[in-house]
Amino acid sequence: MGANSSSISELPENEYLQKLSGSEPISENDPFWNQLLSFSFTTPTNSADLKLLEEATISVCKSLVEKNPRTGNLGSLIKVFLSRTKELKISAECQNHLFIWQAHNALFIICCLLKVFISRMSEEELQLHFTYEEKAGPSSYGAECEDLIEELLCCLIQLIVEIPLLYPCQHTDSNWWKWLCSWYRGRYSGGVTSALGDITYSISLEAVTTLIVFLSCQLFHKEILRESIIHRYLMHGRCLPYTSRLVKTLLYNFIRQERSPPPGAHVFQQQTDGGGLLYGIASGVATGLWTVFTLGGVGSKASAQLEQCSPLASQSLLLLLVLANLTDAPDTPNPYRQAIMSFKNTQDNTAFSSSNPHTFQINFNSLYTALCEQQKSDQATLLLYMLLHQNSNVRTYVLARTDIENLVLPILEILYHVEERNSHHVYMALIILLILTEDDGFNRSIHEVILKNITWYAERVLTEISLGSLLILVVIRTIQYNMTRTRDKYLHTNCLAALANMSAQFRSLHQYAAQRIISLFSLLSKKHNKVLEQATQSLRGSLGSNDSPLPDYAQDLNVIEEVIRMMLEIINSCLTNSLHHNPNLVYALLYKRDLFEQFRTHPSFQDIMQNIDLVISFFSSRLEQAGAELSVERVLEIIKQGAVALPKDRLRKFPELKFKYVEEEQPEEFFIPYVWSLVYNSAVALYWNPRDIQLFTMDSG
Repeated sequence: MGANSSSISELPENEYLQKLSGSEPISENDPFWNQLLSFSFTTPTNSADLKLLEEATISVCKSLVEKNPRTGNLGSLIKVFLSRTKELKISAECQNHLFIWQAHNALFIICCLLKVFISRMSEEELQLHFTYEEKAGPSSYGAECEDLIEELLCCLIQLIVEIPLLYPCQHTDSNWWKWLCSWYRGRYSGGVTSALGDITYSISLEAVTTLIVFLSCQLFHKEILRESIIHRYLMHGRCLPYTSRLVKTLLYNFIRQERSPPPGAHVFQQQTDGGGLLYGIASGVATGLWTVFTLGGVGSKASAQLEQCSPLASQSLLLLLVLANLTDAPDTPNPYRQAIMSFKNTQDNTAFSSSNPHTFQINFNSLYTALCEQQKSDQATLLLYMLLHQNSNVRTYVLARTDIENLVLPILEILYHVEERNSHHVYMALIILLILTEDDGFNRSIHEVILKNITWYAERVLTEISLGSLLILVVIRTIQYNMTRTRDKYLHTNCLAALANMSAQFRSLHQYAAQRIISLFSLLSKKHNKVLEQATQSLRGSLGSNDSPLPDYAQDLNVIEEVIRMMLEIINSCLTNSLHHNPNLVYALLYKRDLFEQFRTHPSFQDIMQNIDLVISFFSSRLEQAGAELSVERVLEIIKQGAVALPKDRLRKFPELKFKYVEEEQPEEFFIPYVWSLVYNSAVALYWNPRDIQLFTMDSG
């Protein structure tokens, strides 16, 4: 690095990096640091360049690992970074704004080094490298820095929660930032405030990224880390008081979806008096520095695509998911999960619970809007799942929304495009629906929301349909896909549970939704008969041969019969509770009445078939009395009239169908690998060698 570096490939030969990783101790007061931290090169935006940066960093790291015990240069670099950030926070005058530039560059180097260190050594070894002292003279940083790892972690968190975005005065209580913003506005034109926001955006992003790297030790272990040095620092001591502020800031970063500053946004206009401090920094320190900050140089093919997203929002969400899924410490629960479980709406005036010191308030309307808009990503869907499952305040708020379709429709699209989604994303979307359908108010309201022209539903033109009927269609389609492709019992169970929860509140089902319910039963019936026939043939064949083992058709048959039983219970629940609201379902039932004949006397279904058989017989009789050659409209009219006349006391009462989502025991065995697979695949400007990954296989998630 240094002002002369222009490409990643040149980094291993760079004189400043060679000196950093060499055998000569460098004092934290050495002018060398100003030269090292005035570097400029285009940040990689594709996997090939990221791999090249990784390889270049490895060569420097190998030398540093070998020499650092004698030089303490890693500690010196970190102390230089800490001193720069310390000056930014305590200096009311802040006469040297070079600190803010060099702080970012120092952090960028630290992050690159840490990533390689962590992938190649244990936490204990890493901790040891932080304890080596530089031998080149007295330290100017101060004796208070007894634990450099904790100091660095705490500093990173402070940077995230205290540095504002775009408009500093509106997003922080820091007196220094208020003064600095006011000073800029008084001295420069309106564009300078935006430039300050550009600087803070980049430092915030680098701080979030470095925290993710600090926690990435989990990637290199097959087992879930239950006792980690880094986890302990984050859950205790100086980092703990920042828990709620960190979670709140990460959530607000996700909510705001601030785009990364465009290339060149850092350039300050030269003042008429011949210069000025900021102009001198912008023009004299590093001409191409902002290509680093803005994730791609001018003319880069990736830059146009990256401008359409917010790397800070994406990276903040990943860090939030990682923190929320840290395992509990032996002596204390995960404070970040506690914060996520307990935060409240800004309009909630009730007192905070003394039992949870990490509670905070956030604007639920803004959070809801962001969740609705971002559901195409696994990360946003996982966040929505966590909030609905763990935070009762969020769940109550979401269920009370009158525009619930804005949230449900993106979830249905995920399930509809199941072929294009990974299995974990589909699971999360499905569990979200299951959690929502636990609420009777939700199950009623979705049938009152009328949708027009659902363009992404390709099987049939849906010019007008209720949200409830669309939900039924998509869930049934997911079941059918699962039956023919993945055959995942877990997926079946949750789909059927969601339908069962809704069944008592089915209202005015669309004719196509009613048809698909009966069609699914028809498919299950055919599958049942096929397996039954295979079992019979297999049994006959085995009578003449004792050598070959029998296929386990009994287990297959048992699974199919469980699903058929559930479908019959769903149909029965609708007929028992809301028959008069669903003439289209009765019509579909009568049209396919022959399907149910074989199950009338079946011991597994005899009880549940009583009501269905009664309804079929009652309405068949009324249709016969009406004569032959009846139109569809006339049949529906007879069904509506008969629904009023049907004696309800003749229908046998069954227990209400209610299923509640419960996490499996040790949910971290699923969620931690899932979250880290998202980090591995989605993190901005982070690359890990896939051969080093131990936590999951490359095709997981």
